[in-house]
Amino acid sequence: MPVRITVYTSSMKKSEKIKGKEAVAARKKKQVRYGILVIAGIIIIAILGFVIFNPYVAKVGDTVTVYYTGTLDDGSVFDTNVNATPLVFTLGKGMVIPGFDEAVSGMAVNEEKTVRIPADKAYGSYNSSLVHVLNRSVLPANMTPVVGQFLTIRNTIDGTASVVKIINVTSSTITLDGNHALVGKNLTFSIKLVAINK
Repeated sequence: MPVRITVYTSSMKKSEKIKGKEAVAARKKKQVRYGILVIAGIIIIAILGFVIFNPYVAKVGDTVTVYYTGTLDDGSVFDTNVNATPLVFTLGKGMVIPGFDEAVSGMAVNEEKTVRIPADKAYGSYNSSLVHVLNRSVLPANMTPVVGQFLTIRNTIDGTASVVKIINVTSSTITLDGNHALVGKNLTFSIKLVAINK
């Protein structure tokens, strides 16, 4: 009965050893790659968490206290509360113009910044539907209206008040413009955030 003998040479054993080492090295590379991805993911989540939940910066719902100076494109100051009473408002409640609200969001206490707010994020575009011609009889008898004069009108239904400008006066009518004085203008604000109340 013939017998078959197989001889394994040492080169085959070396080949198997190399394959084994390569497999181990490949596994280690994969593990390192996964480890780096996991660490990167943790870092990104931590950063996002800090940005979103950072107690040291102002965010929507916080009541903030600020000093500001507002200027027009020609550099003239139209408003400031520096060395006066600070402005206190709640972010995201529509208490200030949208661009100002956005500028303060993300600021830290004692941080200062200067931002330019385009007209569409300030007082918008001129709205002709806010111009009204009224009979002069609606004015108090002792009042002499003057073009350029501002009046405060209170809504008898909901009690809200609005400021209007007299833009024309005749013997029988008065024309009032309800557009804001800064409508259509780009505004620049220098802002200092002095307090955040969560």
